[in-house]
Amino acid sequence: MSVIEPEQRTVEELEKRLAELERQFEYTKALLLTMANSAYDALIVMDEQTRIIAINDRAEELFQRKRPIGETLLSVTGSDELMSMVDDTLTNREDILEEQLRIGDQMFRVRTQVIVRDGNTFICLALEDVTELVRLNRARRDMVANISHELRTPIANIRLIIDGLFLESDKPKRKKSIDSLRAIGRETDALLWMAEELLDLSMIESGQAIMRMIEVPVRDMVEDAVERMDDQSDAKELDIEYDVPKKLMALADYEKIRRVLVNLIHNAIKWSPPGETISVRARREGDEVVISVFDNGPGVPDEFTGRIFERFYQVDTSRSMTEGTGLGLAICKHIVEAHGGRIWAEGNSKQRGGRFFFTLPAGEGTNE
Repeated sequence: MSVIEPEQRTVEELEKRLAELERQFEYTKALLLTMANSAYDALIVMDEQTRIIAINDRAEELFQRKRPIGETLLSVTGSDELMSMVDDTLTNREDILEEQLRIGDQMFRVRTQVIVRDGNTFICLALEDVTELVRLNRARRDMVANISHELRTPIANIRLIIDGLFLESDKPKRKKSIDSLRAIGRETDALLWMAEELLDLSMIESGQAIMRMIEVPVRDMVEDAVERMDDQSDAKELDIEYDVPKKLMALADYEKIRRVLVNLIHNAIKWSPPGETISVRARREGDEVVISVFDNGPGVPDEFTGRIFERFYQVDTSRSMTEGTGLGLAICKHIVEAHGGRIWAEGNSKQRGGRFFFTLPAGEGTNE
């Protein structure tokens, strides 16, 4: 029988202990890497000489460098602004610095911090992409400014019309009174329109815009929308014509799609020169119904057709310089896509005016 000497037993226990510590180290390392790579932020850890000792996948993608361990922050990022923040953090070690910086075409909220552990000094750098947040904040500010401007005009006009009625030296004539009331009605419609757009946006953002889809005649929705826009089209002496087969059916929420049609027709009225014609067409193509609204206004420039349906976005051209909240087309996009359809605009490179299209699922009972 062999006898294990105490020295040999001690060596074996040490080896087992070292193996266990190594397994724990690898486990902890894998856990930390998983956490770092699951973060939305780009993360970099450096030593006091700003040499990178750890970096997550998001940071590697951002700076297009794979495993730049041992390289300096400046050589990897090429950003003097980031280096300046790190230098300030090393100087003021007790402070956490935060700034908003542009890197390439993106905006980032950047945080730097010095952490001392067991006599080791680490500099942590975190970059959060806030490009979309900055864009939305700017868009919301623009929207508030636009709404304030839009509200001021009809309210001021209503006040002037009312003042004119009360300040007349003699009894107002019937015709003038009726014209004044019609003008008040138009301005009130403008206020109501803005209120409806804001309400629609609120419903969209809260997730309360429920679609109740049934088979409905497309022609009924088009006729209803055209009738609702009669006063506005008459004010500009515009003719709205439509060509929709009587038996054409679509699977849709009647009220929501009527809203889409009203928004598109309203948009066409806004940009049509007086005396022109707006055309609404519908046809079946395979399993879809394609509906179009054409006008003879300035149209949408080719380079903006991909963005015109974004929330708050307004093209800085004669088509959309100052009017509106920038919500109408975005609301249309949300409603149509909730139906499983598509919506798009054709550019005006051929000078054909405004051309908007959207699709809906065709109803089973469709018969052209």
